[in-house]
Amino acid sequence: MAKPERLTAVLFFAAACAVLAEGTAVNLDFEKDATGKPPADFRFAVTGDGGPSEWVVKEDATAPSGKKVVAQTSADSADYRFPLCVHDGVTAKDVDAFVRFKAVSGKVDQAAGLVARYADRDNYYVTRANALEDNVRLYKVEKGQRRQFAGVNTPVAPGQWHSLRLEVKGKHFRVSMDEKLLFEADDETFSAAGKVGLWTKADSVTYFDDLRITPSE
Repeated sequence: MAKPERLTAVLFFAAACAVLAEGTAVNLDFEKDATGKPPADFRFAVTGDGGPSEWVVKEDATAPSGKKVVAQTSADSADYRFPLCVHDGVTAKDVDAFVRFKAVSGKVDQAAGLVARYADRDNYYVTRANALEDNVRLYKVEKGQRRQFAGVNTPVAPGQWHSLRLEVKGKHFRVSMDEKLLFEADDETFSAAGKVGLWTKADSVTYFDDLRITPSE
């Protein structure tokens, strides 16, 4: 039987490793994930109406990093339906999140989003680009209700790769697309640490690659 002091040391070391893991940046190109399967270390959910989301790893010759991407392939056309693919490896309050995306198809929407401070499927922040509307918006989803608090109109070409970046520090938000800062805003609805993830809307079939999550706390 382990001595109390040794057991305490082991538990302390395990806790320290867990904190370190949560504070470590991750860079995901999905090259090690199996094609046709969901990406590893993610959880999946849907805010709002409609059926379940379908997130799988696919091969795309145009992918920015390697040849594999994560794709949301469900074409459920329920308008108030937001599929989520949330990474389990990082929990952070302040974070710099970056992803590359390509809007492939969608009649209701062609959207790609980045989620921060995710608590559950009904409570989080999300910035999203829309190739049908040519705009980028910033929302808070509180108790399942989506409310915009910033955004701009800007071209978002379908069928082409773009980058989207969401920086969150305290109550301050910075949103960029294709390496260009689009706008800044403030909100204090969610102040606790949370997860980071990917997001789409309605029947959007969207490809994602090169996800980078960098905690700053």
